[in-house]
Amino acid sequence: MQRYIGTVARGIRTPIVKSGDNLVDIVVDSIEKAVESENITMRDKDVVAVTESLVARAQNNYVETDEIAEDIKRKFDKEIGIVFPILSRNRFSTILRGIAKSGKKIHILFSYPSDEVGNSLMDPNLLYETKINTFTEVLEEEDYRRIFGEEVKHQFTGIDYVKLYKDICGGNAEIHFSNDPKTILNYTDEVLVCSTHTRFALKRLLKDEGAKTVLGLDDIMNESINGSGYNEEYGLLGSNFASETKLKLFPRDGEVFVKEVQKKLIDKYNKQIEVMIYGDGAFKDPVGHIWELADPVVSPAHTEGLVGTPNELKIKYIADTDLKDLDSESATQAMKERISHKDNNLVGRNETLGTTPRRITDLLGSLCDLTSGSGDKGTPVVLIQGYFDNFASEY
Repeated sequence: MQRYIGTVARGIRTPIVKSGDNLVDIVVDSIEKAVESENITMRDKDVVAVTESLVARAQNNYVETDEIAEDIKRKFDKEIGIVFPILSRNRFSTILRGIAKSGKKIHILFSYPSDEVGNSLMDPNLLYETKINTFTEVLEEEDYRRIFGEEVKHQFTGIDYVKLYKDICGGNAEIHFSNDPKTILNYTDEVLVCSTHTRFALKRLLKDEGAKTVLGLDDIMNESINGSGYNEEYGLLGSNFASETKLKLFPRDGEVFVKEVQKKLIDKYNKQIEVMIYGDGAFKDPVGHIWELADPVVSPAHTEGLVGTPNELKIKYIADTDLKDLDSESATQAMKERISHKDNNLVGRNETLGTTPRRITDLLGSLCDLTSGSGDKGTPVVLIQGYFDNFASEY
């Protein structure tokens, strides 16, 4: 029978999850109640996705700013150069509070006109008018204020991040602006790289330039301090605000969690259901030009059935070329035949022009992030059906 509906993503409501809760049972129970209430039939290759914050909370994977300060003291001897932090009250401000508690002098090096994910530090039109060479020129804080004003507010949050970050440091910080990370070595040779996706290249560059100590946020809180939470792979990357003195970290042991959820769902429904943990989606706001992905990865853990990239034909391309002389009914049947017999590897073929060469987990994670939202929807679990179907799929 012809299938008329393709991919469907449903946000699944759950109870408020507390530290120590059995999240595996909560997720499975929430799915069961949702499918019963809406008369949903579970199918092979359905995907159940759980937001990373829920997993971390259940794990009690939190750190205090005092614990961050202790780790900073252990790993840095003198003044610290913070390179390319993102502008975020939710993400970086609490990390900075912990660094500041170490008592060490801090040099903050901002990239400009915006941070790694597109949060702007200045009016780009005004920057253009100044004729400043952003590749080579270093600005100090007094230059920044003289050119761009005594108060420069973020267009969405209304926060002056330069002022906020300096205030957090309690007068024990100097602010610098440069797009060359080596600039930090003019002030200190002990460096904490605070970018997310460029961290590996920046660490290598600064080490090659002779920095004494080069660490990233992934190297801070990568082991427990006095019984605290930690993340051995990502450290403080992927963390976000829990309180003024507390951060929730990226979850640990994700592979164990997704396999346990998968087993219970397969036992319950006798279908091959895939499971993943998702964080930020990988998409960019066209108005503010802010890239959503502040987490180190979209999906920190997923079951084996979600490995890989899509292997899809582009219907539009084939309809406009090979099938252009056929009537609608004949073209539809021919397209279904073409899809049913497509090769397992279509890389580089014209018939794939315009398809998205991204990992399946990145695509699904973006869909989940948009579906669940980050506010008061109360749907931290997402059920996706039909994602692996295509135009030729039938019941």
